[in-house]
Amino acid sequence: MGTDTVSSSRPEGRSPGSSWRVYWELCRPFTLLAPFIGFISFALVGLSGAVDRTGWDVALRIGWGALSAALLNAASNIINQYFDLEIDRINKPARPLPSGRIAIPAALIFCGILYVFSFAAAFAVGWQFFWIVLFTAVVTYAYSGPPFRTKRSWWLANVTIAIPRGCLLVVAGWTAVRDMWELEPWVLGGVFGVFILGAASTKDFADMKGDEAGGCRTLPVRFGVDWGARIISPFFVVPFLLLFFAAYGGWLTGSRWLLMALAVGLMAWGVYVAWLILRRPAELATEANHVSWKHMYLMMLAGQVGIAAAYWLG
Repeated sequence: MGTDTVSSSRPEGRSPGSSWRVYWELCRPFTLLAPFIGFISFALVGLSGAVDRTGWDVALRIGWGALSAALLNAASNIINQYFDLEIDRINKPARPLPSGRIAIPAALIFCGILYVFSFAAAFAVGWQFFWIVLFTAVVTYAYSGPPFRTKRSWWLANVTIAIPRGCLLVVAGWTAVRDMWELEPWVLGGVFGVFILGAASTKDFADMKGDEAGGCRTLPVRFGVDWGARIISPFFVVPFLLLFFAAYGGWLTGSRWLLMALAVGLMAWGVYVAWLILRRPAELATEANHVSWKHMYLMMLAGQVGIAAAYWLG
């Protein structure tokens, strides 16, 4: 899978990958916001209670870490597109690889460069973050690549997305200024891990045809559109209920009332998204990017920034 090139749809007079815009599109830039902003947000959360809160070295560690997180996400996006080439020819034929706008060797070389720069930037932050980045690289490869290819399993797929992009992103930001073995980042990471565990499936509904043809029994393929919608809907609300109780119970050192207010706001937002999903479940499978997918990313960004604000304004 993913080893042959496509030439029939390549624009005449233009070599594959001749434009930087194609490489930028290959990275799927919208998805890079969450790791970049998330790392900065949770570095600021850790910094709010750190002994050393000033200095260029702190700012540089946070900057290098955010860059590393974004580059790693871009590299994993390319790995996913490489191993999903046959699936994308069905689901997303306009993407750079299936459309032939970039050659496979060029895409893989670019991917390798992104990994190298991500690892180098992670090393500049510190050993704890460096090991998190290496572990994340392995897990995100396992999602798409052989022999693991966890995306063939409806539950393993979501677990291998939720661990690095939900839980470990929080801990990674914290490591820029504090020790990763403190309890607090894992509590916050658990909130976002649970959110991604269910919400990540919003992207799978429109891809059912190609996923099924490619042997990937994603959640909607396994349970159908209606039941799949019912399964993922609570994940837009429950994680922020956990955030509310974590703040109320004193598990978090940020402003209790600001964190609780943020949790209530995110729960209300989640109820609205769940309503969008459940009112017409069939639209999830017919729209290329259902509005709930965008809401998922915006909720994650709002949660990241909101939590950082609750730690600094409280």
